[in-house]
Amino acid sequence: MRRSGPAGRPGSSPPVPGRPASSFPSLLLLPLGLPALLLALITWQVVAGGPLVRADERLSRVLVRPDGFSELLADLGDVQVALPVLATALACAAWRGRAAGADRWWLPPLAGAAAMALVPLLVVPLKEWTARPGTPVVPPAVGYFPSGHTATAVVAYGGAVLLLLPWLRSALARRTLVATGAVLVLGVSFGLVRRGYHWPLDVVASWCLGAVLLVCLRVASGRGRSRRPDSSG
Repeated sequence: MRRSGPAGRPGSSPPVPGRPASSFPSLLLLPLGLPALLLALITWQVVAGGPLVRADERLSRVLVRPDGFSELLADLGDVQVALPVLATALACAAWRGRAAGADRWWLPPLAGAAAMALVPLLVVPLKEWTARPGTPVVPPAVGYFPSGHTATAVVAYGGAVLLLLPWLRSALARRTLVATGAVLVLGVSFGLVRRGYHWPLDVVASWCLGAVLLVCLRVASGRGRSRRPDSSG
């Protein structure tokens, strides 16, 4: 006699342990949709000069205290500083993936490079469209929204964490890597606002933009790595 499957249908396959029941697009709805929606909301407020912008300007007046330390933190978002960090992570991920025999080992580093390349392609048109003036601390100009330094830091340091994290087996090493990436991004963000280079909303908008790019990088990295790393990391 033919045995019925779990749903009562003859010959139906049992569920695979660990496989999510929901569809792939629905899994991305929250991590992709929420930051994209928040970015759209902030951008609309900046263009329309809404109440969120007025609150942002009041907050900036409280936070701005230019000093040498905030300048140093802001400089961590420079391309000359952040890009070599990401490039090192790209090379390491490619080397470890190929050495481990991972399928499509080239996909995670390629996705990381593409995410970084998208930063200016997305940020520059937004700057030109919104034409937001800078804070009173900086010379009169427009094009401060969103923050390019923040977006660079989020994608460079966050991308480095995502690319290297799967190759670390020690829980302490993984926590240290994540904490280091978070501290670098937050340090850049604080420095930019404290120094007066950007309004707080400029930074938050770039967090949202960076989050979307990092989610895409995470998805691509998972598809490019089908074998579990066997290194002791």
